[in-house]
Order: sequence, then structure tokens, then C-alpha cells
Amino acid sequence: MSTQLMLSLISGIFISGIAAYLGTLMLSKKMTIVAGPLAHLAFPGVALALVFGFNISIGVFPFVIVGAILIWYLEKKTKLPLENLSAIIFASGVGIGLLFLPIDKAEEALVGSIVSITPVETFLAIVLSVLVFFVTRYIYKKVILINIHEGLAKIEGINVDIYSLIYLLSIAIVVALSVYLVGALITAALIAIPPASAKSISNSFRSYKILAVLFGIMSAVLGIFISKIFGLPTGPVVVLVGVVIFLFSIIFKKSS
Repeated sequence: MSTQLMLSLISGIFISGIAAYLGTLMLSKKMTIVAGPLAHLAFPGVALALVFGFNISIGVFPFVIVGAILIWYLEKKTKLPLENLSAIIFASGVGIGLLFLPIDKAEEALVGSIVSITPVETFLAIVLSVLVFFVTRYIYKKVILINIHEGLAKIEGINVDIYSLIYLLSIAIVVALSVYLVGALITAALIAIPPASAKSISNSFRSYKILAVLFGIMSAVLGIFISKIFGLPTGPVVVLVGVVIFLFSIIFKKSS
């Protein structure tokens, strides 16, 4: 096994695992819709990175983080639904990205660059994935309570604004990492599909989270190997493997 393939697999395992884990919380809060627009905010960052020849992560992370803070701020100030704000962010990201994105290099932005990830980027993916895991684990129950009843959460002494910001920043980091694996176009699928598959067959909340992470990792590992064998773009293959797992989970649920 080549070093590059090993780096791709290690990065894919950590990125897909944390995306699926955070996705279990996002699915319960019906916030997977936010992941797509945030991912499209990566377009301007990728475009600038490709134009000026610097590392993609340096371009992606600032745009996505600022986008998350902007959504949080606008939701507080305007009280508009997240669907409306997400649509605005989506249009802004795509519009700005298309102004600067070199057409001949668009594939890297659209379908990911995990097959060419560097050791430094792999290390960054591992560190950020572990960090987001512990942050998400800490805020998990509090965010669920906020989702169920915001007033009750405030009575319990939970600072709703701060926890919402931490939650959105965690989503932003995972989205930025996911751009490496599946590209900016279909990042939401990496977050939404594994938890949806797990929800179909899990019989407890614990098994739901464990199965989601396992399904996410399976999608990444199988997708990377299949794309390597057949010379296909990695991102779409990873997502399609996830869809196949989802279909099998529905069949298994019906037969059980």
C-alpha cells in the first residue's frame, strides 16, 4: 500500500467518522440543511487557493468559519428561519466562488482532493476531528435540550447563544474537512446519510451513534478503494457507497 493511499485512508476515516457523529446531532436537530450552504462557502476559499497556489485548507477554513458566525449572528438579529439564511449563504458562496474559480481546476473543488492529501493536512484532519469529537460530546445533551425547549434550557442555566455558536463552529470545521473527502458540492451527504442509515436499524441512542460512525467510515474506506481501483472521482463514489448502505439499512429494517 502506497504512502499516499495510507494518508487518504487515515484522513478519510477521521473525517467521515466525525462527520457522521456530528450528523447524529444535526439530524435530530434538523440542521443538516445548514451543512450544504456552509460547504458552498468553501468555493471562494478553494478558488483563491487555486488561483494563488497556496494550501486549500488556508482558503477553505476562514470562509466556512466566517459563514457559521454570520449565520449565528443573523439568526439572532433577524429571527429568520435557518432555511432562509442558508439559502442566502448558499447563493453568496457559489456566486463569489464562480467569479474566481478556474474552470480547468474546478474538479478539485467539486469532488474533493483526498487522494492527494499531504502529511500535514492529514495531521490537521486528525487533530481537528478529535477536537470536534470532544466538543460535540460535551455539548450534545445541551444542544438536544435547546432543540426540544429553548426556554427550559435557559431555566437550566444553559447559555443558548454560546452553545449555538459552538455548535455552528463545530459544523463549520467538519464541513471544511469534508471538502477534502467529497468536495464542496456534496458535503451535506457525508453528514446526513450515515446517521439516516443508522436511524433505520438502531434500537437505542447509543447504537444509533455507533452505527452512524461505522457507516460513515465504511463509506469512506470503500469509496476510496473503489475510486482507486476504477479511476473514478473519490467524492461521488464515497457518497454513492453511503447511499447503497442506506438502501440496505431500509431493506434490513423491513425484513426484521
